[in-house]
Amino acid sequence: MVGLILLYFVGKAFYDLAGLNNRGQWLYAILGVGSYYAGLFIGAILIGISYELFFDGSIDDVNDTALGFMALPIGVLACWGFYRILKNRWEKKETFSGASSEDVLDANLIDQHTDRQ
Repeated sequence: MVGLILLYFVGKAFYDLAGLNNRGQWLYAILGVGSYYAGLFIGAILIGISYELFFDGSIDDVNDTALGFMALPIGVLACWGFYRILKNRWEKKETFSGASSEDVLDANLIDQHTDRQ
């Protein structure tokens, strides 16, 4: 149940971010949830490898629920990182498109490009 609530908030955050930037809202909501699951998968693999290398015993002895809880922070971190990457990328595009040619050092190059069009 907690996992479904987490998925709702992850999807909603990406949905709202895409809506603010005039992007496909459902696409980015699904990509956000996918980034969470990709982080969980990679986290479980890393935990399994480190458990086999550094601890006595086998990863088969670990409860699946405990492994899921150990991988949870890595999934959340992957989701947060993807969110920040998208947010920063879209903010940079908005900032550059709103800049005038006087704000740029090579203003003459921008003016030449706009004269051709």
